[in-house]
Amino acid sequence: MNLAQKEVAVSRIGIERETSSAFKRTFMLRMIIVLTGGTFLDGYILGIVGPVSAKMTTELGISPFWEGLIAAGALFGILVGSPLGGWAGDKFGRKPLFMIDMALFVIASAMQFFVGSTDSLLASPPLQLFIVRLLMGIAIGTEYSVGWPLLSEFSPARMRGRLMGLTLIAWYAGFMFAFIVGYLLDRHTSLGWRNILGTSTFIAAALFLGRLGMPESPRWLWSKGRTDQARSVARRYMESASDIEQEVAHSDGSFKMLFSREYWRATLFVSIFFFCVVTPYFAIATFADSVLQKFGLGGGLAGGVGLSAVALAGSVATVLLIDKAGRRVLTVPPQWIITVILAVLGLWTGAPGVAVLGLFLAFSFFNAGCGTLTCIYPSEVFPTEIRGVGTGFAAAFSRIGAGLGTFLMPWSVTNLGPSMTILIAAGVAAVGAGVSQWLAPETKGKSLCETASGFSH
Repeated sequence: MNLAQKEVAVSRIGIERETSSAFKRTFMLRMIIVLTGGTFLDGYILGIVGPVSAKMTTELGISPFWEGLIAAGALFGILVGSPLGGWAGDKFGRKPLFMIDMALFVIASAMQFFVGSTDSLLASPPLQLFIVRLLMGIAIGTEYSVGWPLLSEFSPARMRGRLMGLTLIAWYAGFMFAFIVGYLLDRHTSLGWRNILGTSTFIAAALFLGRLGMPESPRWLWSKGRTDQARSVARRYMESASDIEQEVAHSDGSFKMLFSREYWRATLFVSIFFFCVVTPYFAIATFADSVLQKFGLGGGLAGGVGLSAVALAGSVATVLLIDKAGRRVLTVPPQWIITVILAVLGLWTGAPGVAVLGLFLAFSFFNAGCGTLTCIYPSEVFPTEIRGVGTGFAAAFSRIGAGLGTFLMPWSVTNLGPSMTILIAAGVAAVGAGVSQWLAPETKGKSLCETASGFSH
């Protein structure tokens, strides 16, 4: 065998190795890590505020108005980042946005070390902190609208639900871990609240490095008419490379397609479902300590972590069942159960502490269970050309509720009372249950092309 033949043989062996089942499994593991890491970071950023909010409020002289606004800053940022990132991801590709949003995470997270440390001529310390949290929210929104579609487009249909659900498990784990870290660092170290908030920088930097060299989505490439490149990427990385050939080539999506005759039901369902699941959770979980105290229970580490730990268990249960039981049974009944739980909490004003705590824990479990579907349905019910903007729109719409709920929670508990506040949350949950009863599709085991056509037939 001459030198040229040896080089060809070595090259062929390398290609076969790169397209082997073992190579594809290794790639999927890496993708799962960097994508679940992104949602872990999202949860961490949102959860780290609660344990240090008291010191932050005291040191900066923050009013109740600014306290709620800062807590909701990241949520409002998602309103911008989700639709903008989704639109850009559909137009320019998943890969570039996948890196840009993590770079923004690193920059905004690092800014927390310095925010409020010195007065600025341009902004007061509370406004500085709000702006930084707003930037982080933009990064989170972009992560939702690009990361979820990217994972769904690489995942095999038989396990897509479980893989997508892992991102929500990571989110709840991040939220809970942040609460623990923030609580322990705040009470047992000399670190200030700036350094505690800034710990997210190290997670963001590690994820940025981990994402270097990731491929573009073959489904996105195919939808843009780049079929040869799409086939090449699919053969190298996907379990079932032929799945992408169901895609419609040369198709350009637009925002108005979300409200077209084919997709308005999909848009209505995922937006209302997402909104009604996250609004009560963010309002209650962000201020878990004070909410539990208002109901006569001790807060602290046990209360805040307890709600997040049970939420994590609910998400894990859904992930274990979703590809066997299906989507609808894990979406509709839990929302009706949540409505009843919140109504009982609001109406049973003289309930003993153990009953109140049990009901709050049950709320967290079932809310997280059906909440896991909020990262799965948007990536399934929209076609590739509007998968990013559709996911982004639903996430942005949901954060209107999450942001308002977080912002208004302190005011509502003070002025309307805890019982009326919880009854309002029950009403929100009932709306979500009703819309899901009407529109939630069953997408178990179907290809993305099949799930995306469900509302248009």
